[in-house]
Amino acid sequence: MARSNSGPVVALVPAAGRGLRLQRGEPKAFVEIGNRSLLQRSVDGLIRSGAVDRIVVIVPAELVQHTRDLLGSDVTVVEGASERTGSVRLGLVAAEDAGIVLVHDAARALTPPSLVARVVAEVQAGRGAVVPALPVTDTVKAVDFMGAVVGTPDRSTLRAIQTPQGFRADLLRRAYDAASDAATDDAGLVERLGETVHTIVGEALAFKITTPHDLLLAEAIIAREAS
Repeated sequence: MARSNSGPVVALVPAAGRGLRLQRGEPKAFVEIGNRSLLQRSVDGLIRSGAVDRIVVIVPAELVQHTRDLLGSDVTVVEGASERTGSVRLGLVAAEDAGIVLVHDAARALTPPSLVARVVAEVQAGRGAVVPALPVTDTVKAVDFMGAVVGTPDRSTLRAIQTPQGFRADLLRRAYDAASDAATDDAGLVERLGETVHTIVGEALAFKITTPHDLLLAEAIIAREAS
């Protein structure tokens, strides 16, 4: 395991959401592909990276014991909140000694371990906040509340952001202390402080499994690897 100079590298995996868009009738993190849940696969990738000292998984209250049984004693499991920002806050409490914090979506279950290691290495090299990113390939339109187009951003300057997102622990705590509302992106809270967030090249396999189509793609990838 890799360790930062100021404390351990702790990965937080918020998995308390319901994931209704996946249409599977159970929390998304616990949906299985290839006989392993998205959560198990995400945790496996963090472990295989060799860059993480400890993992904290945040789940609904009624699934805490089930998750502990599923992941084993090497992973810390804590109760989450009704929305993501609250769950990460609770994860930070359980990671009070961290020098570096990663926040990783359970839904990015196929993320290569090498990407995890690259994010950690960038923070250890002195970056305060690091996120994986891929160029946006589709044209993006800004629209108003009626659906009318009001602008077309230059896609050459746009990036789709992935996880794990890596931070100096003190910087992420400061960002959460200053946050007064919910956020879907931890790096966005850091940006509000006026701090720089750096990007590194992401991975196609780190896509987020959100819809039934995403799940079919993930199942096809797993089946091909198994064969």
